[in-house]
Amino acid sequence: MSLNAILSIAQSGLTTAQAGINVVSDNVANVNTPGYVRKVANEQSVVLAGQGAGVDIAGITRAADAYLEQANRTATANSNNSAALASVLNNAQTLFGDPSSSTSFFAGLDNMFSAFSSASAAPSSSATSQALNSVSSFFQSAGTLSNNLATIASQTDSQINADVGTVNSLLSQIDSLNQTISRGSIGGQDVSGAQNQQSQLIDQLSQYMNVNVAASAHGGVVVRGADGSPLAGDGEGPATFSYDTTGPQGQLIYTSPYGSTQPYSSRLQSGELNGLLTARNSEIPHMREQLAELTTQAAGVINAAANAHTPTPAPATLTGKDTGVDIPTVVGDFSGSTSLVVLNSSGVIQGQVNITFTGGGYTINGGAVQPAANFVADVNTALGALGGSASSTGNVLTLNAGGANGLAIVDGSPAAQNGGKGFSQYFGFNDVVRSSVVADYNTGLKATDLSGFNAGSFTLRVSGANGAKVQDISITPTPGGTVGGLLTQLNSTTTGFGLYGQFSLNTNSAVVFTPNAGSGYSVDPLSDTTQRNGTGASATAFFGIGTQNRGARASGFSVNPALLQNPNLLAVGTINTAAVPPAASLPSGDTSGLDAISQAGKALTSFLPAGNAPAQTLSVSDYAAALAARIGDKAKAAESAKTSAAATAQTAKTRLNASEGVNIDEELVNLTTYQQAYNASSRLIIAARDMFDTLLGMVR
Repeated sequence: MSLNAILSIAQSGLTTAQAGINVVSDNVANVNTPGYVRKVANEQSVVLAGQGAGVDIAGITRAADAYLEQANRTATANSNNSAALASVLNNAQTLFGDPSSSTSFFAGLDNMFSAFSSASAAPSSSATSQALNSVSSFFQSAGTLSNNLATIASQTDSQINADVGTVNSLLSQIDSLNQTISRGSIGGQDVSGAQNQQSQLIDQLSQYMNVNVAASAHGGVVVRGADGSPLAGDGEGPATFSYDTTGPQGQLIYTSPYGSTQPYSSRLQSGELNGLLTARNSEIPHMREQLAELTTQAAGVINAAANAHTPTPAPATLTGKDTGVDIPTVVGDFSGSTSLVVLNSSGVIQGQVNITFTGGGYTINGGAVQPAANFVADVNTALGALGGSASSTGNVLTLNAGGANGLAIVDGSPAAQNGGKGFSQYFGFNDVVRSSVVADYNTGLKATDLSGFNAGSFTLRVSGANGAKVQDISITPTPGGTVGGLLTQLNSTTTGFGLYGQFSLNTNSAVVFTPNAGSGYSVDPLSDTTQRNGTGASATAFFGIGTQNRGARASGFSVNPALLQNPNLLAVGTINTAAVPPAASLPSGDTSGLDAISQAGKALTSFLPAGNAPAQTLSVSDYAAALAARIGDKAKAAESAKTSAAATAQTAKTRLNASEGVNIDEELVNLTTYQQAYNASSRLIIAARDMFDTLLGMVR
């Protein structure tokens, strides 16, 4: 071997050792830098013409572990998913308050019934006024709570929009660094710095959504979603995302690097975006819907108790509410019997009109069966014989005793029933609580009744369990069609929703959508141009189709203003039809109605499916307790999942750092090795120099 070859080998050793020392220097300098992956100088032998010609650096690479990096990113996505969901649920739970606290929403429900119990035990106008104020306070609290839950959903929308902006920025940076890394790799440069920066950006991206990462041919990466959809690094630029809130559910929209646009929410599996979308599209709407169902049934049992009694003295006129259903249809759907009792100012019965509903018609005072269309006129005639009258305006029925008399309604045996309500309650003659929106979906309609939707159409969106869009379907009700016909349209497997679930009438004639088992499908209106009989509520509002319609009900309740102004108008007395004149059938001082309202929270009632709560029959108080438990359990489970996921993420990060991070002891060994190699190469150069000097001396 020539001396020049020896010098060349020594020179390569010096250069290689110096490069190794530089790598060690960079590693030590970044020992505490978050996300830094240690460098490795990859040495190789140089062979020329079959002979060793020294060493050089094949390349400086990162000690990256693809498996541990993916595990860390998956754990990070899961942790942020749980944290986002837990944060929203904790905020929602805080709105309801601690059920054991006297200031919680649920305590307000108990206080309302307790106030009537106190008024019954020590009756006075003041006590009744306080009881009515407690009712007003409860329903105001329910409305405020419902609005605050809607605000949480709105705030979640803002957070999702902010996250989407961050994701788009990260994808753009990741894709741009791919070009830098590729150019540097082709030029033989050290690109580990750019690779570290890119890796850290991908780690940040995994906080918002779960991703899969694969190495590209030139040192960069290809980033894909969990379903394989390209996000960055495939050579066509980055994907972009947007957030659409124009529909009933918030939708994450994906635009691929190739320009195609499609919904993406269903493709998410974890990450902060998934947690926020789950909270916004599922948990908060379900919670709001259950609150509305509790509020609706609380109003229902209070009104049922009040309508089973009468004010003392009996009022001269009873004016009902707009039921949303024309009176002939209502009458045709009633069963059982009721009596319109006329009393004088002393509470003595002056006469009564006995009505029995049968076969879609009715009889008055034991007469022949009459068609439902004649009801108002026939009742007007019967009351007219006692000095009273009956009239209607639209769907509102008004009864008048005439003169100085009063009028009371007493259901017979079996009691008049329609949609689970008695005659007085159905028409709302003595309601305590009213609603500004359609809240009671127990319509009483039969499948053979006309639907009343003779013009317009409505479009419903089918969504998956996580709120992701599945399909939009439009329905045009058949003019002159029946309720059963409308259900058949809705349940069609070709033009309706039959592939996703079934619409049906329950025992109280409420329309209920039952999704296919285990599917989690839901339907919500996108648009609705129908009106019942041309002036009433739309089809989706009337039947309460969709989580949004059902969830918004809690904000519409209030106490009848006339009762707040004059508590003596509250129906608190019980008619004793067996009393023989001149004995009073409605004596003054009767407080049985107050006691009935105080016990209404314990009465069994039918609850519609709401959120993740099934249809069930139990008391309002028990439903409230179950709701409080569900909310607490949800928040607790989310917090537990958050803690567990955070621990898993920390473990994954620790393992990753142990594999990719800088170990000072290891770097010290490497430094010593490179120093020794440097010294050895230096000594080889000295030896070659001495040999040159000796040869030159021999020549002289």
